[in-house]
Amino acid sequence: MTTDSRKVLLVTRRTRYEDLLARHHTLAQAKFYIEHLGADFSDYLAEHAAYARSLELTVRALEDWGRYQIVDRSYLPNFIFAPDDIVVALGQDGLVANSMKYLDGQPLIGLNPEPGRWDGVLLPFEPSGLGAVLADVARGRRPTKAVTMAEARLSDGQVLRAVNDLFVGPRTHSSALYEIELGERRESQSSSGIIVSTGLGSTAWIKSVVTGSIGVTQAVQGLSGDFSYQPQPWDSPELTFAVREPFPSRASKAGLVFGQVSARQPLRLRSHMPENGVIFSDGMEEDYLRFTAGMEATVSVAATQGCLVV
Repeated sequence: MTTDSRKVLLVTRRTRYEDLLARHHTLAQAKFYIEHLGADFSDYLAEHAAYARSLELTVRALEDWGRYQIVDRSYLPNFIFAPDDIVVALGQDGLVANSMKYLDGQPLIGLNPEPGRWDGVLLPFEPSGLGAVLADVARGRRPTKAVTMAEARLSDGQVLRAVNDLFVGPRTHSSALYEIELGERRESQSSSGIIVSTGLGSTAWIKSVVTGSIGVTQAVQGLSGDFSYQPQPWDSPELTFAVREPFPSRASKAGLVFGQVSARQPLRLRSHMPENGVIFSDGMEEDYLRFTAGMEATVSVAATQGCLVV
């Protein structure tokens, strides 16, 4: 196989400026809306210009490469990747996560479009170096990092993966009603939802939940002291779950609110929500599974790992 015989899929996303134009239709209306709120519209323009420059450099490298295709993030849920595709994500860390969960082990290259703006934990490369990285990946000379993914599987066969975390709960600001089971423990609960985090996501949403819970406990009990939160490695074989704001009552318990999930011991959930119950992952609320009364979900470690080029 020659270097350029493999197709490269470039995943892009709209900038904040483009989102504003889509909502307000004209530049003048978008500018008026932002400045009326007291924000700096020039920052939106600067970010958009930087992304456009990075996109131009990236496409130039792909034209030199050979076969390539550009895919907007919104099309990922229905896009079919070939087994030998090389995938490139140009955007923030979230775009890398949003792309990885739809892959089946294909190498994923994260490009930072604006290093001065984005830290880019998952974006180790810049567009100017893409050509050399692609050549190394095609020849198997570039190291990769395995990333454990979570998976929610419904009783009707639907499956949703997560690179950072899964959310199980109400679509609106209401109570989630469900039965939760882990190993020999099982109880009915009412809460604002459940977060299930991977190792990669252990520095994100789940960290906020745990840190907030510890802070509230210390304040209520008048305790003091430093709390050291330890994230998991990206390839951890375990997931961590936390129940948000569990409400104890005669009909609901609050004992099974935190723990570890593995392939041998998955988390099982049965929805008691007549409507608005959902499962979504990595912050993409528009790509969700309906989780309403009678549905069962099994949450565990996905059999497939992500493959991040480093």
